[in-house]
Amino acid sequence: AQLVESGGGLVQPGGSLTLSCVVSGTFFDIYAMGWYRQVPGKERELVAGITSYNTTNYSDAVKGRFTISRDNAKKTVYLQMNSLKPDDTAVYYCKNQRGDWGQGIQVTVSS
Repeated sequence: AQLVESGGGLVQPGGSLTLSCVVSGTFFDIYAMGWYRQVPGKERELVAGITSYNTTNYSDAVKGRFTISRDNAKKTVYLQMNSLKPDDTAVYYCKNQRGDWGQGIQVTVSS
């Protein structure tokens, strides 16, 4: 499958962004999906995940601020990010349960 992220960019602290990840191929609806992020010099970390049954989980760093959702008809997973902080600056990736990754998209939180 091919995964393509969009929606990143520059935002001020306290602002919001919504990332989208469109997945090509079949069987999107049966796979769990996840959003990860990585900063230079650090390992890629899980930010949020969603199962095929729409059960969600979040890292402690983003809980209460980020929301993951999916639209199976559009084969798309979203990450709504609110109350953004400079520490949220990273390259964000989506990944499916099969282990396929998107190319990543930059999110920069800065005034």
